[in-house]
Amino acid sequence: MGRMQMELHTGIDLAVALIQQDTLPDLLKTATSQLETTFGLSRCWALELDLSGRTLHCSDLAEDGEFDCGDFSHPFAHVLQTGQARELTRAASYRLDHPGFQALFDASNRPRSLWLEPLSGDDGRTLGMLVLCRDEPEWAGITAQPLYLGLRQLLVHQWITQLQSRDQVWQRRLLKRSLDHLHDAETVRNRCDQLARTLVGNSQAMTRLRAQIVRAAGSQLSVLIQGETGCGKDVVAQGIHQLSGRADGPMVVVNCAAIPDTLLETELFGHTKGAFSGADQTKEGLLAQADGGTLFLDEIGDMPMALQSKLLRVLESRKFRPLGAREEQRSDFRLVAATHQPLQAGIEDGSFRRDLFYRLSQFPLRVTPLRERPEDLEALSRHFIRHYTEREGAGPMGISSHALHLLSGYDFPGNVRELRNIIELACLQTPVGDDIQPEVLRLNDLFEAPETWVAEPAVAGHEALSWLPDPDEIRDLKAAAQAFEAAIIRERLRQYGGNRAQAAESLGLPKRTLAHKCLKYQVSES
Repeated sequence: MGRMQMELHTGIDLAVALIQQDTLPDLLKTATSQLETTFGLSRCWALELDLSGRTLHCSDLAEDGEFDCGDFSHPFAHVLQTGQARELTRAASYRLDHPGFQALFDASNRPRSLWLEPLSGDDGRTLGMLVLCRDEPEWAGITAQPLYLGLRQLLVHQWITQLQSRDQVWQRRLLKRSLDHLHDAETVRNRCDQLARTLVGNSQAMTRLRAQIVRAAGSQLSVLIQGETGCGKDVVAQGIHQLSGRADGPMVVVNCAAIPDTLLETELFGHTKGAFSGADQTKEGLLAQADGGTLFLDEIGDMPMALQSKLLRVLESRKFRPLGAREEQRSDFRLVAATHQPLQAGIEDGSFRRDLFYRLSQFPLRVTPLRERPEDLEALSRHFIRHYTEREGAGPMGISSHALHLLSGYDFPGNVRELRNIIELACLQTPVGDDIQPEVLRLNDLFEAPETWVAEPAVAGHEALSWLPDPDEIRDLKAAAQAFEAAIIRERLRQYGGNRAQAAESLGLPKRTLAHKCLKYQVSES
């Protein structure tokens, strides 16, 4: 019982000492010192893995304290690759000619045995490695002890906490510096007004979003735009680019969901001639093309895990290597990413890297779905009507209050993109100079006429509306009205021998409107 109480008190004292450390270097120094004293080690080292996952750092070794994780001439690369702890004997250590490892080995007084143990968080992110040194080669007596296991778990927890705290401080400082030059309220207001031409709407959500875009454009932080399909994430990305200091540079758009996984890496990084079968010429990648401008990665949630890791390294260094190339290239781009997927859920199920999420969302933006801002419907509808009229040369004057009321009761699962399609279709069916009316709005095919309501030929060869039911039997007036319209169009086309121009003129309709109605009601010219 006395030994157990002693170990308990020792463990509590060690835990308190770890928790009290305010910086990561102090935490690692305290932890290695504790392990040396508690378990009688000749030396203990803590090697930190950088954010790119490419280099281990040991601050106590000064110039020799960096270990390239792709260099398998030292044992740390093997341990990181397997994720398994291992023992390394003095005899094996002598055979290694890596200068950095030999410097560490010498500084440890060339022990008979080393224990190399990778440290990872619960999310699978590798933090670094412990190197334990002593002359007795039996390690199970230490690494299986509850005290050692508890200290290691607490060290990992505090390590992650320090990293998150450091990232938050860095991001706050960078954000403050980036926003200092936007103190001029008039400039911000003018830029918001400029955005209002494309990001239309006067709701609080849209006003707030435009202000956030102006702030994001004035920084160099990576931006993550989240929102449902069709809500205008691409328009937000364009606004960020056009208002930024990179507006004169290129805006390179990559849809990660539209490019097959096997081609996405080549598209991003490019390749040299002969890099793989079929590579008959060198191809510049999109990363290189975005130099000096903005790289927009749309649907980033669909990027495969292997490529996520490589992207993280590029974001860390702004360097990349085309497939087949020997030398790295550098690209000075600003990253904007977008997704309709809940990335937090992807992190939980292992399909999206947590560290990449933090790197992407230095400046997070969320676009509110249209159903949550119905006050924007009128402004958006008139915006789309104006664009239709400019493109076609003529169109409706506007939209009636009854049509707006009907739109306000619809959920718009396709968001602004769906509203645009509905309005443009309604423009096609509305006479020039008139307002769009409720009956030409197609919401989920609400007003499709039943297929059985068609005109049938009369006995004398003339078309009659013999299909028309008794008025008391009509249950959908709008559907009945559209079926009646279809019958009239069919009769008028028959009357003019299928000539749409004459039929349209006789009905007082533009030819394009009649053409659309024929398509809608499946009316042929014969």
